[in-house]
Amino acid sequence: MPQDDAPITVKGKEVGSLRNLETLECHFEGFSDFVEYVRSGDGILSLSTYKILVGEVGRYSEQLIEDFPSKTVGLGNLSINGDRDFQVKFLNGIQGLICESIDARSLCDVLSLENATELERISIRECHNMESLVSSSWFCSAPPPLPCNGTFSGLKEFFCYRCKSMKKLFPLVLLPNLVNLERIEVNDCEKMEEIIGTTDEESSTSNSITEFILPKLRTLRLVILPELKSICSAKVICNSLEDISVMYCEKLKRMPICLPLRENGQPSPFLNIQACPKEWWETVVEWEHPNAKDVLHPFVNY
Repeated sequence: MPQDDAPITVKGKEVGSLRNLETLECHFEGFSDFVEYVRSGDGILSLSTYKILVGEVGRYSEQLIEDFPSKTVGLGNLSINGDRDFQVKFLNGIQGLICESIDARSLCDVLSLENATELERISIRECHNMESLVSSSWFCSAPPPLPCNGTFSGLKEFFCYRCKSMKKLFPLVLLPNLVNLERIEVNDCEKMEEIIGTTDEESSTSNSITEFILPKLRTLRLVILPELKSICSAKVICNSLEDISVMYCEKLKRMPICLPLRENGQPSPFLNIQACPKEWWETVVEWEHPNAKDVLHPFVNY
């Protein structure tokens, strides 16, 4: 898909008739065309790569999909809330998902989380009906034991921008699956309260969870989250972390992140930190390790 050109708009039935297709880069105007294509038979199963845009996608999504993995779907300005046929679970090994201005209440309205083991990148932008990534009903319907079937186990990068109703991102019970997560960016979500939090359905089984490891997390950026009170209730060990930005999240009081320790038991100053406002960061925020704040002070940029 050339960067200067919009993807070709096609009809689901027409593309569905192409039985030997291996690569597909196109745009479906509405979800009905998209659903017609994924229901068209074995054609979609033969695809080795695809970059598919569905709905009224903006230039942002058109450009973003260029940098996403080779099996990516982008959804734009769609009303899919309650349309059970829309789930992209029919797609073979989806690796990238872009949601822009759709009315889904969670990712469960969009794809089957039980099969989301190969997802590498997720971008959610201006999806104002979403309150969490995973719906409460999923915990009731997902086959035990949780965490289910490696959900999000391939996830490397997650982006969430300007989602007005979003309150929680990852459920605590899925945190052990995020072993490949390298980057989290959350920006301008006015109701965001927790990055990793428990739901009512999992709270009874998660009380004993006190520590997790995110071995590959390198970048954590939390910007303009005025209601953010918690990154995670458990201790999170991040030995690969290089870059932290926490800006205008003034209800946050605790950084639950455990940094690598030197031989003398002190935190290793290894990362770039951006924080704002300065007074809040220096007087309110506390780290998991009692000496982390002093050790890291020279590396903080305001």
